[in-house]
Amino acid sequence: MTSMFVAASQDRAMARGGRPARVPAAKDLYRALLDDAAGCRDAAPAFLRAQVALARAEPCELPDAVWQLQGWIQGRAESVGIAYREYLAARRNGAPRRYFTNTSHALYFLRGVAPTKLVDGAWLYGTLARWDDPDFHPLIKTCLEELGDGVPDKNHVTLYRRLLAAHGCEDWETLPEDRFVQGAIQLALAHHGDDFLPELVGYNLGYEQLPLHLLITSYELNELGIDPYYFTLHVTVDNAGSGHAHKAVRALSNLMARASDPAAFFARVLDGYRLNDLGACTTSVIGAFDLEAELVEILGAKAAIGRNMHSDYCRVAGRTVNDWLADPRQVPAFLAALEDAGWIRRGEDVERSRFWRLIEGERAEMFGVFSGYERQVLRDWSVTPRDAAATARTGRVLSHRARQRALDGVMRHGARGGHAERGLIRHRAGDARGDPALHRLEERVAATRGKREAMAMLAPLMAPSVHHTAIGLMATRMYSQLLDA
Repeated sequence: MTSMFVAASQDRAMARGGRPARVPAAKDLYRALLDDAAGCRDAAPAFLRAQVALARAEPCELPDAVWQLQGWIQGRAESVGIAYREYLAARRNGAPRRYFTNTSHALYFLRGVAPTKLVDGAWLYGTLARWDDPDFHPLIKTCLEELGDGVPDKNHVTLYRRLLAAHGCEDWETLPEDRFVQGAIQLALAHHGDDFLPELVGYNLGYEQLPLHLLITSYELNELGIDPYYFTLHVTVDNAGSGHAHKAVRALSNLMARASDPAAFFARVLDGYRLNDLGACTTSVIGAFDLEAELVEILGAKAAIGRNMHSDYCRVAGRTVNDWLADPRQVPAFLAALEDAGWIRRGEDVERSRFWRLIEGERAEMFGVFSGYERQVLRDWSVTPRDAAATARTGRVLSHRARQRALDGVMRHGARGGHAERGLIRHRAGDARGDPALHRLEERVAATRGKREAMAMLAPLMAPSVHHTAIGLMATRMYSQLLDA
């Protein structure tokens, strides 16, 4: 059945354009689907078919029968819990962090997985149109929870955007192709879920399993003073007992039971499950970090912009700064020259380096040239001794949770759970102020002729590109309340 499906999809593409659709690059498709999903009606399915073909080469750990899934998930969760307990015991006995060598390593990870995290939950968007079919409700409920039920402090994309902004990591568009594969898969499934329903169900089943790396990542981010809430939220909502992992099994059971060929349906579910293994993943991104190579790349990008903007007054090793920056390939030698000249004092407090004082501090001549992430990379490289075997002067970092406990009540995150339930339509005094677009949405929903028309109006405002905006959040809140009305 799978091969027949692929052939039928190719036939549809041939009928529209006279030849099979070209398979786009993941990064190109990612951008296009966020900008104009309707313009990708051939490219997105072609991309998905190509990814499914690649995924079939990956192993699949799922059991052979659907009835075995819940036990398999619970057993897997128990294994993860035991491994995490062993990790914590090792840390208590003095083992170093497993993933992040320093803060810039952690920020490199946050930035490196941004293309995936910023479309979190997107693969389920197409299920919103099936609100009147109870078999789809486990998937829809999962989608709504990914969107935070319209509450900004629970919307996963909003949380991740805030996390990136807090650490100056918003510049992620130049990441390599493999970092966009998972995001492109999610966006393609979002807009073509009807044609790829079994694959969507399988992808959802794989994505919602609790991995060990999520627990370790949360722990080590907190240690480094970085808010782990986005990650700890996934630990709770993905639980095997009642969370997304449980809902994923229910959805599979519901939809497979009504398939004309359950065996063929399950075969495609396995394809979708394997899609999770394509492109960059958490551990591969973490493993790709090289502190000096990252600094060289950052300075090389700066050189292309600033190579003609320095005066000839200051010379390093007898050469002007403009001369050093003329060719980005000279950056490693330039760093060595700055160190030899005393501008950078490796292995010492960063404030003792003259170069750092040009970037940060009172009357810093290069203030604003480097982002928060870039400054952190330079800081960690500077305090790390040239001798790799030596111990870097990192100092004690107050954990994120300890810092939060030290803040007064105004600065706490207590507002996260403090959102009172509101009615579907808010009633204001005549002179109440607010966003006119939100007012118009309320008026349009109030004027609909029934639930079906209202849901059809709200769903497009919950698309991956807009659900985290003010109007998307309001639409999500209204949809969520109407679903069970």
